[in-house]
Amino acid sequence: MARYVIDAPTLLHLVDTGVLVDPRHRLVAPNSIRSEALDLLLHEVSAGKRTEAAAMEAHERMTETKMRLLGDRVSRRTAWRIARQHGWDTLRDAEYIAVAQLQADALVTVDARLAAMARGTVTVAAVDDLLASE
Repeated sequence: MARYVIDAPTLLHLVDTGVLVDPRHRLVAPNSIRSEALDLLLHEVSAGKRTEAAAMEAHERMTETKMRLLGDRVSRRTAWRIARQHGWDTLRDAEYIAVAQLQADALVTVDARLAAMARGTVTVAAVDDLLASE
């Protein structure tokens, strides 16, 4: 069993594509992931990329995703340290990297920017690594 951190864009990707995560793997994320995913859905509805009904359906599937949400003081403090070390203006990306550093084997993201930021600090894995192997 492996533990993978996923971010909000990756959560929506899993929901939208119907990817079935290998049940032997555990998904973890900061507490903020659901709010961030809702922000992404709202943006897509506002931009006309998704209907409101489709966004609410995605939200329902998103809440069914089995994932352990983490938001302890240690991960927030680690996120703070990471953001300060790299000179970042927000903790958003640092939170995912901190959770990966403290609680997971790798970070899985469809966000190329976050993947580039995380490389060298944590292992970055592909979405395919979440799938059950035959």
